[in-house]
Amino acid sequence: MNEEANGIVSEAAVPEAPRSYDALRERIAATQDSLPKRLAQAARHALAHPDEIALETAASIASASGVQPSTLVRLAHHLGFEGFSDFQSVFRDRLKDRSSNYEERLLRLEQGTAGDSHEDALLNGFLNAARRSIDSLSNAISPVEFGRCVSILAEAETIYLIAKRRAYPMAAHMSYAFGKLNIRAVTVDTANGTDLELVQMATRADAAIACSFAPYAPASVEQARKLADMQVPIVAITDSALSPLAACADHWIEIAESDFAGFRSLSAGIAMASALPVAVAERRRFQVR
Repeated sequence: MNEEANGIVSEAAVPEAPRSYDALRERIAATQDSLPKRLAQAARHALAHPDEIALETAASIASASGVQPSTLVRLAHHLGFEGFSDFQSVFRDRLKDRSSNYEERLLRLEQGTAGDSHEDALLNGFLNAARRSIDSLSNAISPVEFGRCVSILAEAETIYLIAKRRAYPMAAHMSYAFGKLNIRAVTVDTANGTDLELVQMATRADAAIACSFAPYAPASVEQARKLADMQVPIVAITDSALSPLAACADHWIEIAESDFAGFRSLSAGIAMASALPVAVAERRRFQVR
């Protein structure tokens, strides 16, 4: 009998609930293979929109994630929480840990469009989304994890760049930057459809940067998994612990871009695509010295 279809998830041996956002993210990533479909869907939405989880009602969160409110309760129980409010408290604590004026600053930016013309409001909306994306990355990025990513890439003979669709500008920017910095990099984007053949040329002495955001580009996921099978080190830039790229990467960087009117910014992604090549070049110079 399908437990999810009957609204039941086994609570046998439910572990203690994680009490920090990082611990919660790790718990979800560790249990993603065992999560029923709807619970996984709700978990992906929660990790992609942590601020909304902290501030919105269960009904509005369920509507935005395409599940029933009861699914949120079942997800909370599955992860060891007493209920949805207990689960939500982790996201609220995450907001409290930020700088005290962070939310006030965002509110002022959003209110700044009042009275603008339609075109000005549109422009300000996208600019505000870009600011939120950069601020979110600034607050979320772990210097230690960033340093580990740089270490992998600095040791690589060739860096393979994997990105499709919306994430492709990141690969294009990194390819340009690595070229200017005299670091060998190959963009996996062949005109004749031989991407997998190109990927198969990689060795354990190389490394890859794989970028993709929900809905994840199938080709990017396939290429990253192929490299992982070949034991080529992978740095992933993606938006969730439940991302298929996070599952096959040695290290990964979380970027959750804000959106305006349903259009997502790529501001934080391009900032990361600018920082990584320069950091790799600096690490190599340091190692030479």
